[in-house]
Amino acid sequence: MMIDLTDTKSSKINAALVEARRGMGSPTLGMVLTLVIVTDEANQYDAMKAAGEAAREHPSRILVVIGRPGQEIAPRLDAEVRVGDSGVGETVLLRLHGELADHAESVVLPLLLPDAPVVVWWPGRAPEVPSKDPLGALATRRVTDAAAPPRRADVLRLRASAYTPGDTDLAWTRTTPWRSLLAAALDQKYSRILGAKVGAKAGNPSAELLALWITDRLDVDVERVETGGPGITSVTLVTKDGEIVIDRPDGMMASLSSPGQPDRVVALKRREASDLVAEELRRLDPDDVYAATLARAALEAARVPSAASFTEPAVSQTPVLDVELAEEGEAPRPRPTKEIGTAPPLKRTSSAAASAKRVATKKAVPGTPRPARAPRKKKGDDA
Repeated sequence: MMIDLTDTKSSKINAALVEARRGMGSPTLGMVLTLVIVTDEANQYDAMKAAGEAAREHPSRILVVIGRPGQEIAPRLDAEVRVGDSGVGETVLLRLHGELADHAESVVLPLLLPDAPVVVWWPGRAPEVPSKDPLGALATRRVTDAAAPPRRADVLRLRASAYTPGDTDLAWTRTTPWRSLLAAALDQKYSRILGAKVGAKAGNPSAELLALWITDRLDVDVERVETGGPGITSVTLVTKDGEIVIDRPDGMMASLSSPGQPDRVVALKRREASDLVAEELRRLDPDDVYAATLARAALEAARVPSAASFTEPAVSQTPVLDVELAEEGEAPRPRPTKEIGTAPPLKRTSSAAASAKRVATKKAVPGTPRPARAPRKKKGDDA
């Protein structure tokens, strides 16, 4: 059942939810939490689809918040109430127009399930400090995605500096199968781990988090190896007995090879957004391992930046006047700067040559007699 409400209020939306449940003959649906999705029109379909599939495992009330800010737009709230269309639970699509888009928490707060956890998910652009966002402050768990556009080169450092217990990221969730498989591989008795390698496509935040997790847990240096993808393609642990290698070249199946053990083929498929969201909804307590990995990311960022990293170089903050235009598709090239009050070094010349140059370039003053020329020597005169 779907009910459209135009220029409405939160109280009318609650009344429409009750009416829809009664129309279906189910006054209660046994929902366990409220999932708030903050997105835009371009991504709302995929986000609602993923949340609806995750709701099959976690029945929930899904509130999709789409802001349409603008001073020239009159404040207005439009809503679509959907009950029983897909998944288990209720879905309310909220479109906030004008100044109302800046006060989404006032619309969402009356629609939260009483005495139930609240999870806020930003599928795309997320606030720099999710816990201080008006909607994030209402949540028990805050979910971001470092791999979603627009990507930032310093996203892991930003997540580390703004971390609050309850924060998590889908880039971290994507590493769960890799971490589980590595932990299972190390259940066998091996000598001390001497080093590690992580192969992945450039700019993959999940690969960087996996490398930081290995560094934090095993206290070894991890070499980053760029590959053609997709995603993370391989992880190698170096021991005295040999190498433990997990290789996944196609994003579907992986091979696990260990010293003294036969090679094994394991399923390691890249997961959909619905599987990632469902995993995050299984546990609503703070993720201490993720917090420790972010702390390692902050520690690594404080050191001298290394070329062996999956993160992209930071965008230059050079002023516009000091930037030269580059070819299309290239980053701007900063101009060489000059310090104020300094002059270019002087060229060393002999004093005789410098005097001759000054005499040759000196202009004659009107009325001044020219110097007499020496008489030419005639043929036969002595030198």
